[in-house]
Amino acid sequence: MCGIVGYSGHRDAVSVLIPALRRLEYRGYDSAGVATVNGHGLEVRKAAGKITELEARLGPVAPRGRLGIAHTRWATHGGPSKLNAHPHVDCDVRIAIVHNGIIENNVELRESLKSEGHRFRSETDSEVIAHLVERYRDGGLAEAVFRASHDLRGAFAIACIADDDPHLLVALRRGSSPLVIGRGEGEVFLASDIPALLGETREVLVLEEGEMAILTNTTISIRSGAGRPVRRPTTIVSSDQETAEKGGFPHFMLKEIFEQPEAMRRTITGHVEAERLEINLPEAGLEDRDIVGLNRINFVACGTSWHAALVGKYLIESFARLPVNVEIASEFRYRDPALDGRVLTVPISQSGETADTLAALREAGDRGSRTLAICNVVGSSLAREADGVLFTRAGIEIGVASTKAFTSQLVAVTVLALKLGLVRGFLDRTLAREVIEGLIQLPDRLTDLLGRSDEIREIAARFTECGDFIFLGRNLHFPMALEGALKLKEISYIHAEGYPAGEMKHGPIALVNRGLPIVAIAPRGPSYEKMSNNIEEVRAREGVVIAIATDGDEQIAHKAQAVIRIPTVLHWLQPAPVAIPLQLLAYHLGVLRGCDVDQPRNLAKSVTVE
Repeated sequence: MCGIVGYSGHRDAVSVLIPALRRLEYRGYDSAGVATVNGHGLEVRKAAGKITELEARLGPVAPRGRLGIAHTRWATHGGPSKLNAHPHVDCDVRIAIVHNGIIENNVELRESLKSEGHRFRSETDSEVIAHLVERYRDGGLAEAVFRASHDLRGAFAIACIADDDPHLLVALRRGSSPLVIGRGEGEVFLASDIPALLGETREVLVLEEGEMAILTNTTISIRSGAGRPVRRPTTIVSSDQETAEKGGFPHFMLKEIFEQPEAMRRTITGHVEAERLEINLPEAGLEDRDIVGLNRINFVACGTSWHAALVGKYLIESFARLPVNVEIASEFRYRDPALDGRVLTVPISQSGETADTLAALREAGDRGSRTLAICNVVGSSLAREADGVLFTRAGIEIGVASTKAFTSQLVAVTVLALKLGLVRGFLDRTLAREVIEGLIQLPDRLTDLLGRSDEIREIAARFTECGDFIFLGRNLHFPMALEGALKLKEISYIHAEGYPAGEMKHGPIALVNRGLPIVAIAPRGPSYEKMSNNIEEVRAREGVVIAIATDGDEQIAHKAQAVIRIPTVLHWLQPAPVAIPLQLLAYHLGVLRGCDVDQPRNLAKSVTVE
């Protein structure tokens, strides 16, 4: 989950590394550091806290050199501190490494290295890598990194430099920790994610499993895990510098909330033929005969993506009459799942690098299941390893709490449900046309909804001192209640729980007391009357109801202390317009409470460790 950047070229390395590191800060922000090689040897600067702390420590006289590596950390082994910050060095401060991942056998390696006389400075698992490279240094830096990697167990990405070569940067990737290489004119770049390279290069290649890259300012050489040369051309990625900037918004999260209509429009355009009102999944790798032969869908996902999968369950079971399981990816491998060639496993991940979701994908494939990834990042591990892919194309998402990626995932599971239902013949074509037409119109409806942000801020201001929230929903809105509670926890640090509203009387109603805020998701639809009854139950116990209701519903205004209105859309499409007020409520509460909404404590954007 940490962020790695590296540079070898004709410019001062720090001038490239620090801006690139800032663009990766969503991957971790417990501490940061930089190392460069210059005529005086290896120079390392580190600081606890965010990258601004490192910049202050660099001061007016930053480390010089045209070769360097840098790191922003999300702590796993060893607490957040300057001592545990990367880069880590060997005994003689001649080798520096940065690392993303977990070294599972670090304890035994540390003891072995100590017995050889190696001196450790930190509590991290990462430091053993620097000492292992030192152990094998006689064979040259690339060979030392290669040999050291064979002693390591776990999933990791490593970048390494040494004081005796001012141009050489060595990197290695194993497992679910991504590394991307960028090529420029007389310079090369290395990063955990493509956003770090924006504005520097569009020519990139992705390291595959087990591969090592040997980089200089003018050359890129790749070796396989077996040590054989690998030939791979670079690819051109779209470059949108503005996407990685705030664009006048106070926070990335708010910017990305407001980008949702356009992000969803891209997802829709990629999969809906508007003129013919048909669904097209060109990269899914599914023929009609494959779809007809399915007997089950198996979603695997984590966090917000898991909530999108739950919405997909409701839609697919209704439209295609296929049973659907929704699995938490981190638990999937610890069961003995019954899978075969008639099961379609659908992993969902914004980044395509989520360790648990990748592991679930591989487990499903090993058991004979066909796999179809729903993913935002072209070229990600998930997209490359699945049999087929449904790209959301939501664009770069910098804020740690997912917003536009989530609503684009909602579109993706909707188009998948439509496709399955139409091919299997269980979805009425008149209803299908209505849903597709509504989907095409949805981005414009959401644009109008975003204009109510200030109204939602006023509602949020009434609840800044509350320590608990409950979110209630039924049917398609039960997953949205879970998502609303998750967003509030992530962004404002308020304890929140999401429940299916029908479960209130089976325990959670004991929590309702005077002044407790209850967010009731109650747009007009099949569950409206039942939700109205749940609201009455809350009112009877003096809870405070914040209702999310359909435009024009005056009945709800008499029952709720606050109402957030959403546009009238088909029941099947309501989750997306419901998502936006839930996101804005969490955002405004977080800001009003003084929280860092873009980089919430203890969280990172891409969870690449298990």
